[in-house]
Amino acid sequence: MPRSRKTPHWPMTLFRVGQSAGFAQLRRAAKSIGRALQGVRPVAKAPRGSGLWSAGMAIGPAGMRRYQLLLPPGLRAGERLPLLVMLHGCTQDASGFAQSTRMNRLAVQQRFAVLYPEQDRHANLQACWNWYETDRGLAFREAATVLAMIDQVCLLPALDGERVAVAGMSAGASMAGLLASRYPTRFAAVAMHSGVPPGAAHSTASALRAMNGHAPLAAAAGRRCW
Repeated sequence: MPRSRKTPHWPMTLFRVGQSAGFAQLRRAAKSIGRALQGVRPVAKAPRGSGLWSAGMAIGPAGMRRYQLLLPPGLRAGERLPLLVMLHGCTQDASGFAQSTRMNRLAVQQRFAVLYPEQDRHANLQACWNWYETDRGLAFREAATVLAMIDQVCLLPALDGERVAVAGMSAGASMAGLLASRYPTRFAAVAMHSGVPPGAAHSTASALRAMNGHAPLAAAAGRRCW
């Protein structure tokens, strides 16, 4: 009997292609595919709450970012829910932030949806939002990417894009402030916890000084931000 042939796994296929394309290009392609596969997650039960807990990804000027989304149970036909965007701090991720804040419980009780954007470790090794990188424009690209994520999930019929609030902790608080200051008509409310106001830093070094209480004056900070 002829032997059955197994379909080669994608890394082996890339290895054979890489023999002619070059190993440096191969490694970059493998990393990109691996990151994309990591973003594909099944719908699971929400941590510390009930309802529909799903995962997805969005693409914007800063690249691809993953997110988690909670919809409360028992959605009714024609119901339009407000959306709260929760931005985590450094070393955190979307699931851990949902568990530590227990925001899902409140969302189920008060009937609103919660979006948890997640920073990519390739964009920041500590998973911090790059709210301070205004000189290079990275802060603005990340803010625009989070906004694109919000627009994407607000395509769901159950969400009301006119009632969106944003909140964050630490680096997430600073990114929340940056979002609200750049797109003031898009957010009904903003909440910052333990964060530095946008414009107080423009690089990694100045962000460290700002977090230690050596931020520039508000007027100078505003000029630097814009």
